[in-house]
Amino acid sequence: MTRDNDTNRLVSPERSLQVYRAMQRGLSRRDAMKMLGVAGLLAAGASGLPGVGRALAADGDGAPKRGGRIRVAAHSASTKDSLDPAQGSTAIDYCRAFMFYNGLTQFDPGLRPQPCLAESFKTTDNGSHWVFVLRPDVTFHDGKPLTSADVVYSIMRHKDPAVGSKALSMVQQIDSVRALDKRRVEFNLSSPNIELPSILAVSHLVIVADGTQDFSKGNGTGAYKCQEFSPGVRSVGVRNENYWREGYPYLDAIEMVGIGDEPSRVNALLSGDVQMINNLSGNSAERIKQSDNGVLKATNSGNYTDLVMSFDQQPTSRPAFREAMKCLFDREQIKRVALRGYGEIANDQPIAPGTPYYFAGLPQREYDPERAAGLLKKAGVAGATVPLVASPAANYSQDMAVLLQQSAAAAGLKLNINRVPADGYWSNHWMKHPLGFGNINPRPTANILLSQFFLSSAAWNESGWKNAHFDQLVIAARGEPDEAKRKQMYADMQTIIHEDGGIGIPVFLSDLEGYDTRIGGMDRTVPLGSFMGYMFAEYVWWKG
Repeated sequence: MTRDNDTNRLVSPERSLQVYRAMQRGLSRRDAMKMLGVAGLLAAGASGLPGVGRALAADGDGAPKRGGRIRVAAHSASTKDSLDPAQGSTAIDYCRAFMFYNGLTQFDPGLRPQPCLAESFKTTDNGSHWVFVLRPDVTFHDGKPLTSADVVYSIMRHKDPAVGSKALSMVQQIDSVRALDKRRVEFNLSSPNIELPSILAVSHLVIVADGTQDFSKGNGTGAYKCQEFSPGVRSVGVRNENYWREGYPYLDAIEMVGIGDEPSRVNALLSGDVQMINNLSGNSAERIKQSDNGVLKATNSGNYTDLVMSFDQQPTSRPAFREAMKCLFDREQIKRVALRGYGEIANDQPIAPGTPYYFAGLPQREYDPERAAGLLKKAGVAGATVPLVASPAANYSQDMAVLLQQSAAAAGLKLNINRVPADGYWSNHWMKHPLGFGNINPRPTANILLSQFFLSSAAWNESGWKNAHFDQLVIAARGEPDEAKRKQMYADMQTIIHEDGGIGIPVFLSDLEGYDTRIGGMDRTVPLGSFMGYMFAEYVWWKG
């Protein structure tokens, strides 16, 4: 049995189970040790946590070292890549945003927003009015001091349609941002939102210098300065020697490139050409596990690849067709065959099991080709041929498409799979076909996820689905102080998406990454996606 902070207090089985589940979702060894108490845990061997004792008692990476350069390969890059954080749409964009810039807040491994450029924040009226106090003596890479004017500009520019911000649906609720003085900033919201500090921690809302129009230099307050940026080719960040956070970062430089082909990414890691990669399949995960110089990292964080069924095209605009496609998911087979077991069963709604507000009471939609056949007949497409677009850019979508094709044949529908390359998929194909696939990285809160992808006004509303009642619930839940009422609101929202939405989610994907054995600091995990929630750059080091 494990012990808490002193050897006289035993940790309950419930506490042990909480920590175990937290580690499954990405809690680092260090944070788990803090929760359980180092001395008591190691003395007892962590026997209360199945499979966790070895992980916690194993030797760590040792003291961080300063120096060294690494090369990181992400799964997607494009000539449309930008250092404007408002434009970020892929993992490599998010990583660069956190390399070169900082937000007012930042997520810890438990997805709690902590002070970052703001040294404190508070609300006095349940979330409609907030005041953030900035840290003193923070400077941008060009030497300009950070002031409240930078915050006002950084946030309010997202409301300008000409910017084309991917965070527009989140900032629409912000009526005004006002500088009270050089270090104090006031936020006024159109309605209460207790999650504003979490919203301000996302990569799109990092702080840029007042008046910035040219983002090619990546002039921020972040741990790395931009030495080189070639869209679609590579970026190089070098240590910011004047970084405000003492002791960070550790590396001299980080180069980031995009390698769209998964086998090529794996080969690059195993050959030593790169030191960190993301977006791996189960087959590649096994290759890395069996290698001598690679380490596999798997994190359950709510990532999903979804079948997108457009509301303004045919035949996907027909409700019976959409329901039929959801009934054709053999979810257990997809998890076993396509994911090689690295995932969790989903239920055609985006809130993952084990996260706050997940509605366990929603009946699981079952694989039912017979029911699907009846629905296809009702939709007037029985015996028809329908194109389905898939790409390596949307994780596992090609495997899912093949399995879905087999299921559809049993229901009298012929799916013609159109395989398109990863390069250009998100700009040329995503959300542009009647039937295709998306791949959605995790978001830190349920409300942020629903606001970005399911509100009627959201830029990334994949299927073009609109539901006024759902929109009202999203907004109301932001400021609902009663926890029970808020949970019921999220249960209702999940039910509405499950029954009426234009997306099908068969499984949640484990984020699979590989890294060189000589990289230290990788036990820290923020379960928001790959590369340590896109914040790896500040925390890893090179063992040499």
